[in-house]
Amino acid sequence: MTRRTTLITGASAGIGAAFARQLASQGYDLILTARRTERLKSLGDELSTVYGIEVLCLTADLSDQAVPQQILAACADAGKSIDMLINNAGYGLPGTFLETRWDDQKDFLQVMLAAPAELCHRMLPEMVERRRGRIINVASLAGFTPGASGHTLYGPVKAAMIRMSESLHAETKGTGVHVTALCPGLTYSEFHDVNGQRARLTEVPRFMWQSAEAVVSAAIRANEKNRPVIVTGGVNKLLAAATQILPDPMARALMAAQSKRFKGSGE
Repeated sequence: MTRRTTLITGASAGIGAAFARQLASQGYDLILTARRTERLKSLGDELSTVYGIEVLCLTADLSDQAVPQQILAACADAGKSIDMLINNAGYGLPGTFLETRWDDQKDFLQVMLAAPAELCHRMLPEMVERRRGRIINVASLAGFTPGASGHTLYGPVKAAMIRMSESLHAETKGTGVHVTALCPGLTYSEFHDVNGQRARLTEVPRFMWQSAEAVVSAAIRANEKNRPVIVTGGVNKLLAAATQILPDPMARALMAAQSKRFKGSGE
């Protein structure tokens, strides 16, 4: 039998690397993309050796609008048909909207929303025709919360990822394609180091954190059950539910307080 193949963006560390390891252990061949070539190749060599799978590593910067199509062209050239897509690449953009350059915000939107949407759009027809496919879009608990000062577009983009996943889930019903939005809360990874928030986030109690491995395991199970959205962790489920129940003024006040504490906004 031909092994199934998964494409994972942002695969060099954190949740992306955890997806790569767990799916490799299940026998998937992998196509891994990220900007850091050496780390990507090191992970690919490790998984190929340990699990005897094929791994194709593609250095890619999704802020370039041409890259999604280039990735798929490289997959086709390698004779790879994609059975599973993990849209994981992402980062945060510190500061308020007016403190940042528009070019940086534009790149952020391209990486976080436009590129994942394009990859879904280009891959779905073949998945539907084959009557089997799996897509996991990595969103965030932030997609459920009101807007707050700092990291201005992060929450709105993650909310869009959730809604897009729900819509695609509805549109592919009965086709054999499963689409799931993964909404983790605080997860042990390099994400917060890159954003410069590690020191502040050490104030958060340990019970609020999850491992990338636990997040990924929950996501894969939810996707196989064809759940449109999965919020990982009991505490995060309560927080997500609370944001839907609290009156908007109260929820916004709570977010403003947390923004000041952990993002430094207004200090």
